[in-house]
Amino acid sequence: MINVIEFPEGKSTLKGILDKRQIQFDQVEQTVKTILSDVKANGDKAVIEYTQKFDGVLLEDFSVSQKEIESAVEMVDPSLKEYLSAAKANIERYHMPQLTKSYFIEEKHVLLGQIVKPIEKAGIYVPGGKAAYPSTVLMNAIPAKISGVKRLVMITPPRKDGTVKESLLLAAHIAGVDEIYKVGGAQGIGALAFGTESIPKVDKITGPGNIYVNSAKKLVSGYVGIDMLAGPSEIVIIADESSNPKFVAADLISQAEHDETASAILLTSSRHLADQVLSQLYTQIERLERKETIKAALADYGAIVITDSLDESLKVANCIAPEHLEIMTQDPFSIYERIENAGAIFLGQYSPEPIGDYYAGPNHTLPTCSTSRFSSPLSVDDFLKKTSLIYYKKEALARAKDAVTAIAQEEGLTGHKNAVQVRFDES
Repeated sequence: MINVIEFPEGKSTLKGILDKRQIQFDQVEQTVKTILSDVKANGDKAVIEYTQKFDGVLLEDFSVSQKEIESAVEMVDPSLKEYLSAAKANIERYHMPQLTKSYFIEEKHVLLGQIVKPIEKAGIYVPGGKAAYPSTVLMNAIPAKISGVKRLVMITPPRKDGTVKESLLLAAHIAGVDEIYKVGGAQGIGALAFGTESIPKVDKITGPGNIYVNSAKKLVSGYVGIDMLAGPSEIVIIADESSNPKFVAADLISQAEHDETASAILLTSSRHLADQVLSQLYTQIERLERKETIKAALADYGAIVITDSLDESLKVANCIAPEHLEIMTQDPFSIYERIENAGAIFLGQYSPEPIGDYYAGPNHTLPTCSTSRFSSPLSVDDFLKKTSLIYYKKEALARAKDAVTAIAQEEGLTGHKNAVQVRFDES
């Protein structure tokens, strides 16, 4: 059911599991290029055709009306409304301090600054089907609204009857999304990137999706900004003999149920705990609705890795650089600072990954496939742009003249040198 690996002897086995996480764009890229070119050239007509082909519904009008939103809000269970509103408050509280302000430095006839402004138009992609999650709406929309984005556009694939899942519309309403369109897939990304007769061109696209959506985001990057290329969900758990095996198994399962390519890995130096977790996996999986998905994910992308020590577990975790990292050791606060690479860290026995997915406040849009080595969770900063400001009086330029002209001369750019010198010519 799940790979049990002795480390370091099984290092190559673990590497093989990790290498499979990488997104393979080659198999879909040509198809996606064709879709994007068609949308760019033919706008709504192409989007209508691809929506009918891939989603099985013919739509003449993609927009979600205010009436549809109001109806969805009425249909959703009141308790879910309350919980999503509470989650919104937590997400706002966490993200508000991320808001960056412009600053200026003034001294000796020089004014320097950084001007911070929001992106004018942002688009968020919200998957449909099995991954139609209202939490995705909140996590993408709320940082955008905090940043001051002027026009926030959401797209999501329609259901077979041409409607959108009610909880997605409720979440969009709660988060303050300005416009919603029933479009998904690569054609939806193309519509946001290039604009159509109905759907506005945006400046940046965020949000997760399948390999077609990711490939489309990769290809339109440059026409528009994107947040990241998100691979399958993943978790690494560092545990010791003090950990509750029932909790560990449940948290591995919580990631494995996302889809057959989700990765769930336990790192522990306790063979006894490893055996107990394995037993718990067999027991708990059989009670769950998505047990076949869970079994497939654990068989192909899951592992219980038995290390020599806690130090080795930490080293392996840093090499994996996971999306989610749970530290369920006896004293997680004494070791979490030794983690160099992770999208989000969860400490202790009572901080399961789902609390971060839905409610705690930190963003759940996280770097996957080891990209936490160089990238960060989605944040308010993703919806801001920064412009440098430079003002020199003549006295200040005179002080800098020799340095600037010498560097320009060294680089062979005499036009640069002249642009400074000409300001001090006597003639």
